[in-house]
Amino acid sequence: MAALETVKSHRVCGGELRYCRHDSAATGTPMTFSVFTPEGPGPFPVLLWLSGLTCTEDNFTTKAGAYPAAAEHGMIIVAPDTSPRGQNVADDPAYDLGQGAGFYVDATEPPWAPHFQMESWLIRDLIPLIRANFPADPVRLGISGHSMGGHGALTLALRQTGIFRSVSAFAPIVSPMNCPWGEKAFTAYLGPDRTAWRDHDACALLRSGLAHGYFDDILVDQGLGDSFLAEQLKPELLEDAAREAGQKLTIRRHEGYDHSYFFIGTFISEHIAWHAHRLR
Repeated sequence: MAALETVKSHRVCGGELRYCRHDSAATGTPMTFSVFTPEGPGPFPVLLWLSGLTCTEDNFTTKAGAYPAAAEHGMIIVAPDTSPRGQNVADDPAYDLGQGAGFYVDATEPPWAPHFQMESWLIRDLIPLIRANFPADPVRLGISGHSMGGHGALTLALRQTGIFRSVSAFAPIVSPMNCPWGEKAFTAYLGPDRTAWRDHDACALLRSGLAHGYFDDILVDQGLGDSFLAEQLKPELLEDAAREAGQKLTIRRHEGYDHSYFFIGTFISEHIAWHAHRLR
Protein backbone atom coordinates (compact mmCIF):
# COMPACT_ATOMS: atom_id res chain seq x y z
CA MET A 1 0.00 0.00 0.00
CA ALA A 2 1.32 3.45 -0.96
CA ALA A 3 2.55 5.72 1.81
CA LEU A 4 0.19 8.43 2.99
CA GLU A 5 1.44 12.02 3.18
CA THR A 6 -0.32 14.64 5.30
CA VAL A 7 -0.04 17.93 3.44
CA LYS A 8 -1.64 20.03 6.19
CA SER A 9 -3.94 19.61 9.16
CA HIS A 10 -6.38 21.75 11.15
CA ARG A 11 -8.18 21.45 14.47
CA VAL A 12 -11.91 21.48 13.65
CA CYS A 13 -14.96 20.93 15.88
CA GLY A 14 -12.88 19.13 18.49
CA GLY A 15 -11.46 16.76 15.87
CA GLU A 16 -8.82 16.90 13.17
CA LEU A 17 -9.04 17.74 9.48
CA ARG A 18 -6.19 16.43 7.36
CA TYR A 19 -5.44 17.09 3.71
CA CYS A 20 -3.65 14.03 2.38
CA ARG A 21 -1.88 12.78 -0.74
CA HIS A 22 -0.67 9.39 -1.94
CA ASP A 23 0.60 7.80 -5.13
CA SER A 24 -2.28 5.80 -6.56
CA ALA A 25 -1.65 2.45 -8.20
CA ALA A 26 -5.02 2.70 -9.96
CA THR A 27 -4.55 6.11 -11.61
CA GLY A 28 -0.76 6.16 -11.82
CA THR A 29 -0.82 9.69 -10.40
CA PRO A 30 -0.72 11.40 -7.01
CA MET A 31 -4.26 11.66 -5.63
CA THR A 32 -5.50 14.00 -2.93
CA PHE A 33 -8.33 13.97 -0.39
CA SER A 34 -9.39 15.42 2.95
CA VAL A 35 -10.31 13.46 6.07
CA PHE A 36 -12.18 14.75 9.11
CA THR A 37 -11.73 12.58 12.21
CA PRO A 38 -13.82 13.32 15.31
CA GLU A 39 -12.36 13.39 18.78
CA GLY A 40 -11.96 10.02 20.49
CA PRO A 41 -10.38 6.64 19.92
CA GLY A 42 -12.92 5.22 17.48
CA PRO A 43 -13.51 3.12 15.55
CA PHE A 44 -15.83 5.53 13.76
CA PRO A 45 -18.24 5.00 10.87
CA VAL A 46 -17.09 6.61 7.62
CA LEU A 47 -18.99 8.73 5.11
CA LEU A 48 -17.37 9.01 1.69
CA TRP A 49 -18.38 12.26 -0.04
CA LEU A 50 -18.07 12.64 -3.83
CA SER A 51 -18.08 16.16 -5.24
CA GLY A 52 -19.32 17.46 -8.59
CA LEU A 53 -17.94 18.71 -11.88
CA THR A 54 -14.91 21.04 -11.70
CA CYS A 55 -14.50 20.45 -7.94
CA THR A 56 -11.49 19.29 -5.93
CA GLU A 57 -11.29 17.83 -2.43
CA ASP A 58 -11.50 21.40 -1.13
CA ASN A 59 -15.02 22.40 -2.22
CA PHE A 60 -16.96 20.21 0.21
CA THR A 61 -14.30 20.58 2.89
CA THR A 62 -14.51 24.36 3.06
CA LYS A 63 -18.09 25.09 1.92
CA ALA A 64 -20.45 22.38 3.19
CA GLY A 65 -20.24 23.08 6.94
CA ALA A 66 -20.44 19.37 7.63
CA TYR A 67 -18.03 18.96 10.51
CA PRO A 68 -20.17 20.09 13.48
CA ALA A 69 -22.68 17.34 12.62
CA ALA A 70 -19.88 14.84 11.93
CA ALA A 71 -18.40 15.59 15.35
CA GLU A 72 -21.81 15.28 17.02
CA HIS A 73 -22.47 11.87 15.48
CA GLY A 74 -18.87 10.60 15.74
CA MET A 75 -18.33 10.16 12.00
CA ILE A 76 -15.26 10.31 9.78
CA ILE A 77 -15.85 12.16 6.51
CA VAL A 78 -13.58 11.55 3.52
CA ALA A 79 -13.75 14.00 0.59
CA PRO A 80 -11.60 12.89 -2.38
CA ASP A 81 -10.60 14.87 -5.44
CA THR A 82 -12.85 14.40 -8.48
CA SER A 83 -10.27 13.24 -11.03
CA PRO A 84 -6.55 12.59 -11.57
CA ARG A 85 -4.45 15.66 -12.27
CA GLY A 86 -1.02 16.39 -13.61
CA GLN A 87 0.98 17.46 -16.63
CA ASN A 88 0.64 14.12 -18.44
CA VAL A 89 -3.02 13.54 -17.57
CA ALA A 90 -5.48 13.80 -20.48
CA ASP A 91 -7.55 16.96 -20.77
CA ASP A 92 -8.92 16.82 -24.31
CA PRO A 93 -10.50 20.20 -25.27
CA ALA A 94 -12.60 18.46 -27.93
CA TYR A 95 -14.65 16.93 -25.11
CA ASP A 96 -14.36 19.82 -22.63
CA LEU A 97 -13.76 17.19 -19.95
CA GLY A 98 -10.65 16.08 -18.14
CA GLN A 99 -9.35 17.15 -14.78
CA GLY A 100 -12.25 17.78 -12.41
CA ALA A 101 -14.70 15.63 -14.38
CA GLY A 102 -13.81 12.02 -13.65
CA PHE A 103 -17.45 10.84 -13.33
CA TYR A 104 -16.28 8.09 -10.93
CA VAL A 105 -15.91 5.48 -13.68
CA ASP A 106 -12.94 3.49 -14.96
CA ALA A 107 -12.30 4.84 -18.45
CA THR A 108 -11.76 2.32 -21.24
CA GLU A 109 -11.03 4.75 -24.08
CA PRO A 110 -7.93 6.73 -25.08
CA PRO A 111 -6.63 9.20 -24.02
CA TRP A 112 -8.43 8.76 -20.70
CA ALA A 113 -7.88 5.09 -19.83
CA PRO A 114 -4.30 5.29 -18.52
CA HIS A 115 -5.23 7.60 -15.62
CA PHE A 116 -9.00 8.01 -15.34
CA GLN A 117 -9.61 4.93 -13.19
CA MET A 118 -11.73 6.63 -10.59
CA GLU A 119 -13.85 3.72 -9.40
CA SER A 120 -10.76 1.58 -8.93
CA TRP A 121 -9.00 4.37 -7.05
CA LEU A 122 -11.88 4.84 -4.64
CA ILE A 123 -12.55 1.15 -4.02
CA ARG A 124 -9.10 -0.44 -4.28
CA ASP A 125 -6.84 2.39 -3.12
CA LEU A 126 -8.63 5.01 -1.05
CA ILE A 127 -10.94 2.93 1.15
CA PRO A 128 -8.15 0.51 2.21
CA LEU A 129 -5.91 3.53 2.83
CA ILE A 130 -8.51 5.09 5.16
CA ARG A 131 -8.97 1.83 7.03
CA ALA A 132 -5.22 1.43 7.50
CA ASN A 133 -4.39 4.99 8.60
CA PHE A 134 -7.43 6.30 10.50
CA PRO A 135 -9.63 4.98 13.35
CA ALA A 136 -12.23 3.84 10.83
CA ASP A 137 -14.67 1.01 11.33
CA PRO A 138 -13.97 -1.37 8.42
CA VAL A 139 -17.65 -2.24 7.96
CA ARG A 140 -19.68 0.88 8.69
CA LEU A 141 -19.24 2.81 5.45
CA GLY A 142 -21.72 5.13 3.73
CA ILE A 143 -21.51 7.22 0.59
CA SER A 144 -23.01 10.53 -0.53
CA GLY A 145 -22.31 13.20 -3.12
CA HIS A 146 -23.51 16.13 -5.20
CA SER A 147 -24.37 16.37 -8.90
CA MET A 148 -21.69 14.33 -10.72
CA GLY A 149 -20.76 13.10 -7.25
CA GLY A 150 -24.39 12.21 -6.59
CA HIS A 151 -24.22 10.07 -9.71
CA GLY A 152 -21.03 8.51 -8.33
CA ALA A 153 -22.58 7.87 -4.92
CA LEU A 154 -25.65 6.17 -6.35
CA THR A 155 -23.83 4.05 -8.91
CA LEU A 156 -20.97 2.98 -6.64
CA ALA A 157 -23.43 2.06 -3.88
CA LEU A 158 -25.37 -0.08 -6.34
CA ARG A 159 -22.27 -1.58 -7.96
CA GLN A 160 -20.41 -2.16 -4.66
CA THR A 161 -23.24 -3.35 -2.43
CA GLY A 162 -20.92 -5.43 -0.28
CA ILE A 163 -18.96 -2.31 0.69
CA PHE A 164 -21.51 0.46 1.35
CA ARG A 165 -24.29 0.27 3.91
CA SER A 166 -26.01 3.61 3.24
CA VAL A 167 -26.34 6.00 0.31
CA SER A 168 -27.70 9.50 -0.23
CA ALA A 169 -27.25 12.29 -2.76
CA PHE A 170 -27.79 15.99 -3.43
CA ALA A 171 -29.10 16.96 -6.88
CA PRO A 172 -27.60 13.86 -8.51
CA ILE A 173 -27.25 13.12 -12.20
CA VAL A 174 -29.51 10.08 -11.92
CA SER A 175 -29.28 8.85 -15.52
CA PRO A 176 -26.12 9.88 -17.40
CA MET A 177 -27.41 7.91 -20.39
CA ASN A 178 -30.22 10.45 -20.71
CA CYS A 179 -28.64 13.85 -20.21
CA PRO A 180 -26.06 15.96 -22.09
CA TRP A 181 -23.43 15.91 -19.32
CA GLY A 182 -23.54 12.13 -19.07
CA GLU A 183 -23.68 11.47 -22.79
CA LYS A 184 -20.60 13.61 -23.37
CA ALA A 185 -18.63 12.06 -20.51
CA PHE A 186 -19.63 8.46 -21.21
CA THR A 187 -18.83 8.77 -24.93
CA ALA A 188 -15.38 10.02 -23.99
CA TYR A 189 -14.61 7.59 -21.17
CA LEU A 190 -16.55 4.45 -22.15
CA GLY A 191 -16.91 4.76 -25.94
CA PRO A 192 -19.97 5.05 -28.21
CA ASP A 193 -21.53 1.66 -27.34
CA ARG A 194 -24.38 2.62 -25.03
CA THR A 195 -24.72 -0.91 -23.67
CA ALA A 196 -21.50 -0.29 -21.73
CA TRP A 197 -23.04 2.82 -20.18
CA ARG A 198 -25.80 0.90 -18.40
CA ASP A 199 -23.37 -0.39 -15.79
CA HIS A 200 -22.79 3.20 -14.66
CA ASP A 201 -26.33 4.59 -14.83
CA ALA A 202 -28.18 4.65 -11.49
CA CYS A 203 -31.60 4.17 -13.07
CA ALA A 204 -30.47 1.16 -15.10
CA LEU A 205 -28.72 -0.33 -12.07
CA LEU A 206 -31.81 0.11 -9.90
CA ARG A 207 -33.99 -1.59 -12.48
CA SER A 208 -31.62 -4.55 -12.46
CA GLY A 209 -32.46 -5.11 -8.79
CA LEU A 210 -28.97 -4.56 -7.40
CA ALA A 211 -30.25 -2.64 -4.35
CA HIS A 212 -32.51 -5.43 -3.10
CA GLY A 213 -31.70 -6.42 0.46
CA TYR A 214 -28.96 -3.83 0.92
CA PHE A 215 -30.52 -0.39 1.39
CA ASP A 216 -33.65 0.18 3.46
CA ASP A 217 -33.95 3.60 1.83
CA ILE A 218 -32.09 5.92 -0.53
CA LEU A 219 -32.22 9.63 0.32
CA VAL A 220 -32.08 12.36 -2.34
CA ASP A 221 -32.48 16.10 -1.83
CA GLN A 222 -33.25 18.25 -4.87
CA GLY A 223 -33.70 22.01 -5.13
CA LEU A 224 -36.57 23.15 -7.31
CA GLY A 225 -34.69 26.34 -8.18
CA ASP A 226 -31.85 24.29 -9.69
CA SER A 227 -31.14 25.52 -13.22
CA PHE A 228 -29.99 22.01 -14.23
CA LEU A 229 -33.09 20.21 -12.96
CA ALA A 230 -35.01 19.61 -16.20
CA GLU A 231 -32.18 19.00 -18.66
CA GLN A 232 -29.45 17.26 -16.63
CA LEU A 233 -30.77 15.87 -13.32
CA LYS A 234 -34.27 14.47 -13.97
CA PRO A 235 -35.04 12.96 -10.53
CA GLU A 236 -38.35 11.63 -11.82
CA LEU A 237 -36.40 9.00 -13.77
CA LEU A 238 -34.92 7.69 -10.52
CA GLU A 239 -38.39 7.59 -8.97
CA ASP A 240 -39.67 5.54 -11.91
CA ALA A 241 -36.74 3.11 -11.65
CA ALA A 242 -37.14 2.69 -7.90
CA ARG A 243 -40.86 2.08 -8.28
CA GLU A 244 -40.25 -0.59 -10.90
CA ALA A 245 -37.58 -2.24 -8.76
CA GLY A 246 -39.54 -2.07 -5.52
CA GLN A 247 -36.77 -0.03 -3.88
CA LYS A 248 -37.69 2.52 -1.22
CA LEU A 249 -36.52 5.97 -2.32
CA THR A 250 -37.08 9.26 -0.53
CA ILE A 251 -36.74 12.34 -2.74
CA ARG A 252 -37.21 15.62 -0.90
CA ARG A 253 -37.88 18.56 -3.19
CA HIS A 254 -37.13 22.03 -1.82
CA GLU A 255 -38.72 25.16 -3.25
CA GLY A 256 -36.24 27.88 -4.26
CA TYR A 257 -32.98 26.03 -3.61
CA ASP A 258 -30.40 25.95 -6.40
CA HIS A 259 -27.42 23.74 -7.30
CA SER A 260 -24.91 25.48 -5.04
CA TYR A 261 -23.20 24.65 -1.76
CA PHE A 262 -25.71 26.93 -0.04
CA PHE A 263 -28.21 24.16 -0.78
CA ILE A 264 -25.85 21.44 0.45
CA GLY A 265 -24.96 23.39 3.58
CA THR A 266 -28.64 23.75 4.47
CA PHE A 267 -29.33 20.00 4.57
CA ILE A 268 -25.96 18.29 5.09
CA SER A 269 -26.48 17.84 8.84
CA GLU A 270 -29.70 15.94 8.12
CA HIS A 271 -27.86 13.64 5.72
CA ILE A 272 -25.11 12.99 8.25
CA ALA A 273 -27.71 12.10 10.91
CA TRP A 274 -29.49 9.86 8.38
CA HIS A 275 -26.27 7.99 7.61
CA ALA A 276 -25.30 7.80 11.29
CA HIS A 277 -28.59 6.06 12.06
CA ARG A 278 -27.90 3.42 9.41
CA LEU A 279 -24.24 2.97 10.32
CA ARG A 280 -24.80 2.33 14.04
